[in-house]
Amino acid sequence: MIETYRGTIYTWHCDQMGHMNVQHYAAKFDEATWQLFSMISITSNYLRENNRGMFAVEQKIRYKNELLPGDVIAIYSRVLEIKEKSIRFEHIMKNCNTDEVAAETELTGLHIDTMQRKSCEFPGEIHQAARKLFKNEIQMSSCG
Repeated sequence: MIETYRGTIYTWHCDQMGHMNVQHYAAKFDEATWQLFSMISITSNYLRENNRGMFAVEQKIRYKNELLPGDVIAIYSRVLEIKEKSIRFEHIMKNCNTDEVAAETELTGLHIDTMQRKSCEFPGEIHQAARKLFKNEIQMSSCG
């Protein structure tokens, strides 16, 4: 898998129980999503210049191990499937201090025409770039 995010858990990410609150898992996964999209040519320039956008239509998160202030994390990502108008991908968040998986998420995004406000096909170059990141081609590395 490809590293798409690296960061640290701060006290302000945590809830009353002292571990990272679910809203921050979603935010960090979102940052990883935009890194992954950039790798397959879905950049902010592409979206603006072509009146395109991406809608999240489904997200599943599995929480595996708590994250605490001071933990260093990395997120690894891969494309699971790309169709004519949608893309399904996965992120795995690892605690670099323990090398344990902290959380996993699978998302489905829909490519849209922002002027017509409806789904539209991905261009060929995005399909080609996404296929290079399919799940069987790359192994996840350790945080080290």
